[in-house]
Amino acid sequence: MKITMKIKLLLMALVMSMDMTAQSKFVTVSDGHFMRDGRPYYYVGTNLWYGAILGSEGQGGDRKRLGHELDAMKRMGIDNLRVLVGSDGERGVTTKVEPTLQVRPGVYNDTILAGLDYLLMEMGRRGMVAVLYLNNSWEWSGGYGFYLEHAGLGRQPRPDDVGYPAFMQAMAKYADCKKAHQLFYDYVRFILGRTNRYTGLKYTDDPAIMSWQIGNEPRAFSTDALPAFERWIAEAAALIRQLDANHLVSIGSEGSWGCENDYGVWERICADKNVDYCNIHLWPYNWSWVRSDHLVEDLPRACENTRDYINRHLDICNRINKPLVMEEFGYPRDGFQFGLGTPTEGRDGYYRYVFSLIADNAERGGRFAGCNFWGWGGYAQPRHEQWHVGDPYTGDPAQEAQGLNSVFIGDKSTLKVVRQQVKRMKRVR
Repeated sequence: MKITMKIKLLLMALVMSMDMTAQSKFVTVSDGHFMRDGRPYYYVGTNLWYGAILGSEGQGGDRKRLGHELDAMKRMGIDNLRVLVGSDGERGVTTKVEPTLQVRPGVYNDTILAGLDYLLMEMGRRGMVAVLYLNNSWEWSGGYGFYLEHAGLGRQPRPDDVGYPAFMQAMAKYADCKKAHQLFYDYVRFILGRTNRYTGLKYTDDPAIMSWQIGNEPRAFSTDALPAFERWIAEAAALIRQLDANHLVSIGSEGSWGCENDYGVWERICADKNVDYCNIHLWPYNWSWVRSDHLVEDLPRACENTRDYINRHLDICNRINKPLVMEEFGYPRDGFQFGLGTPTEGRDGYYRYVFSLIADNAERGGRFAGCNFWGWGGYAQPRHEQWHVGDPYTGDPAQEAQGLNSVFIGDKSTLKVVRQQVKRMKRVR
């Protein structure tokens, strides 16, 4: 039976319509702006690095709590979560997240994989999206040090043993270690090649994922290593793009701070054709902009430095026509306290200022598109200042004091600031 040209055209239109409908489910970038469901996407998100662990049924798993946390965030309008895919290496190491996902290269803990599957299913049900980071330059989840050890470079130092200067000097070897890169790429291929056991969706087809991120704060750790670092970022981004045409690709960079204070390096890695949008992180206390005993008094200085740091990076984003996300920022509780219920005047002021910069930019149709505050502590009740196995997970990883930068469900004043910002951002969408 002959098919007329008219029918052929109708069939083609139907297929194209189906393709466009499927594509619209994903967060995309168009002319330097995020798009979701055919509309500009500006957002307030948070960091839930432990989401895959919480979604497991093994050690550390608590699916009931995960449901409560997701529901609480959804009610507030938080719909974007930045999540660690999994920790690497052996267990029982102080200041490192456990349980680990990748025990040895190519050897995986299936309970954490199930936890990630479950997390993505539950986020998808709520219309939330995840930014999933695959590596880490820091010790708290394995990352660089794990890959260097298994590339044959021997036992790698940890900051709690040798201090951060010696640790960073050791990690500078990663930028040019091809064997370590190949081990990481094997991991990337495995994760991106997965199918969710609960939804039946291939990860590459799952709209609950917004972006694959190369790592958490990938660094060169020395000026000498910067050229190799740039090559590695480009190579990793190209691999992710080759494996997944549906999702965005991002770096996870702190900005110039993570590029040995070289804005040119940050611009080049962000301008790469396989990188869809730009990231910065900002830590006023860690960067010595504020003092632990003057957190409220030093807030004006923190805000001024924050504005300047954002604007310098935003100028680059305008030049390369890509959105900017401030995907990590935190501010300690007043008096550098950690306990639940302690005051957060300084933090509330800092959050309010950062949110105002994003909203002002969004209302002008600018490229400063969103943020993920660090981090969500939710319903957790820390038991020790230093995290112990069996303690509830908070927004603070194992190497940090529990409660230092976490936003808990009882932090009413901070959550009020978040809700106000969400309402303002919704008017922009």
